[in-house]
Amino acid sequence: MYASVAEVRAEGVTPASATDARLVALIDEATRTIDTVTRQFFEPRRATLRLDGRGTPTIELPVPPIELTRLSVDYEGMQPFPFVGAAPFGFGLDPSVLLVVGAPIGAGYDGARLTLRHGLLFPKGHGNVIAEGRWGNTEDDGTPEGRTPLAVKRACILLVLRGLHPLADDAAFEARSRWRIIEERTRDQSYRLDSNRSGGVSLTGDPEVDALLVPYVRTSPVGTA
Repeated sequence: MYASVAEVRAEGVTPASATDARLVALIDEATRTIDTVTRQFFEPRRATLRLDGRGTPTIELPVPPIELTRLSVDYEGMQPFPFVGAAPFGFGLDPSVLLVVGAPIGAGYDGARLTLRHGLLFPKGHGNVIAEGRWGNTEDDGTPEGRTPLAVKRACILLVLRGLHPLADDAAFEARSRWRIIEERTRDQSYRLDSNRSGGVSLTGDPEVDALLVPYVRTSPVGTA
């Protein structure tokens, strides 16, 4: 999950207003909402990805690898690749043969990918490259796995805080609905409110949260198997 109970409590949420169990449930719900609207995730998770080989040395990845534990190719109907020690359909993760670009993400990051060296290519095929490991769009904080991006953590906390206020509460309803107002008028004047804080994109219905998440939205879904 992208935030902790302690981090939500630090926003002024008391045990009288919400139990720890209630906060855990809301944090989990907010985390799943963020995953859905961004089409990626921001903490280490173990997964197996099936990728399409394109007859090129590089495969672009749908999610950054944090730790790659196995990479293999389905050679059905093909001659095995000349990987030394391939046994029988896999190869080692020697960095002299395989370049892995992934997380934690720091300065200069230009996309998650796997690249074979020495003229080797990933054979063309549908789902014929299998990559196992721990994955996640984490940012560099000096640790091997990185951390959930601070903007994503903040978005998670805001979603939890929104969820704590019932819609029947007039003040809460106004706060949650105010983003929909484009223009307000008084007796003597009118003014327009900013309707483009998230670039015109609506993800969660809350522009403050959306503005935090828009930079992290993937243009296509993550494919795992």
